[in-house]
Amino acid sequence: MALGVAEGLRAILPENQWGHFYTAYALHELKRTKEAYDGLKLVIQKFPDHQLMHYNLACYACVLGKLKEAYRLVENARDIPGGIDIRQQALDDPDLEPLWNQISEI
Repeated sequence: MALGVAEGLRAILPENQWGHFYTAYALHELKRTKEAYDGLKLVIQKFPDHQLMHYNLACYACVLGKLKEAYRLVENARDIPGGIDIRQQALDDPDLEPLWNQISEI
């Protein structure tokens, strides 16, 4: 149900970041991480200031084994103002576990 709502939002308001974000999130939660990754990868440049979008793309990249890209995306998310302590969030996120040692050093 969440995926349908998110896709509807994305279709109605394609320039709104949240439709893309929640569509990808719902896909990931449905274990369709490759689709989530591909979808965000297509629009990430349109939303350079959306900290959580960069962070979630890092999570999806990591789950897919794209560790270098995932680490770079974590660093990008950390550098975007947004009020979230990305380093701490990443160290608590099981999707990013393969990078925990590296992240602990930033």
